Amino acid sequence: MIKLTMLSSAEKVKGQGVASAYRELVNLVDERLSDQIDMKINQWGKADITHYHTVDFPFYLSTFRKQTRGVRVGYVHFLPETMEGSLKLPGIARAVFYKYLISFYKRMDEIVVVNPSFIPKLTAYDIPEEKIHYIPNFVSKKTFYPLDQHAKQAARAEYGIRQDDFVVLGVGQVQHRKGVLDFIEVAKALPDVQFVWAGGFSFGKITSGYEELKKIYDAPPANVKFIGIIDRVKMNACFNMADLFFMPSYNELFPMAILEGMSAGVPILLRDLDLYEEILDGYYAKAVDNDGFIQAIQKLQGKGPEYAELQVKAANGAAYYSEDRLTEIWKDFYQQLVKE
Repeated sequence: MIKLTMLSSAEKVKGQGVASAYRELVNLVDERLSDQIDMKINQWGKADITHYHTVDFPFYLSTFRKQTRGVRVGYVHFLPETMEGSLKLPGIARAVFYKYLISFYKRMDEIVVVNPSFIPKLTAYDIPEEKIHYIPNFVSKKTFYPLDQHAKQAARAEYGIRQDDFVVLGVGQVQHRKGVLDFIEVAKALPDVQFVWAGGFSFGKITSGYEELKKIYDAPPANVKFIGIIDRVKMNACFNMADLFFMPSYNELFPMAILEGMSAGVPILLRDLDLYEEILDGYYAKAVDNDGFIQAIQKLQGKGPEYAELQVKAANGAAYYSEDRLTEIWKDFYQQLVKE
């Protein structure tokens, strides 16, 4: 029996994808691998493997107790360059935190990245490539799945959305990096479409662009609703009330919201980013700018053949990044660490 300790504070801050990824993995181990893995959460007993999900300072200090922590596994959800446009920190504080972040990752025996594009970036920080492993995020079908028409109608009614509207949903923290300003501009150009954003200011006033975004959040265009940070147990209904999931982010890792949308059966429209190509190519529609987004939404509004094709692509993506497939990958990974 492998003794595995999960260390995480991700769920202390609502509305962030790191918490969703952490919860999915904990549930997977608990429900599918409990006969092989004895999992403890945020405890300090002796472990064969300690899996670090967040970079808290007490966790950093624990890395020096190598005999107690066993194999130290770091889950890399962000790097200094991916945090630009997310948080507004003073120059000195930002420099210190970025240096600390890389130091934390270097304390790990093994690193897990959720996007292969991170591998060369980590090696540029002098982290050996042989220590880095790509294991993608995933979503359980128990949590995100298509609802029947009655449940979809009920979800729309809860948020004051008309049943006959074409609904475009965005999900994530309200920050510049997520492309919220572009989401608003696209909405302005399509007044007959209902746009909904689920998410808020998870980190309050230190969010990049907080003042500008808060004004829009409090007084959005007539066809835009900001519904705030939604508890994860209610997010499946949010996805199901949408006709299209639209994420115009400029910089991402492997957004859980995309997987959640696909698992709920919702077609996906994303910005054309290089980092998506290796992990999501063939599962979504893409555009490079607001004009492209507007044209794509207009084509999909009629729910013709292109829309049906995009639904199939989303379903294929959900199947590929399913809990079934990732269970075997995580089981093999943990077992190999103990053998070595």
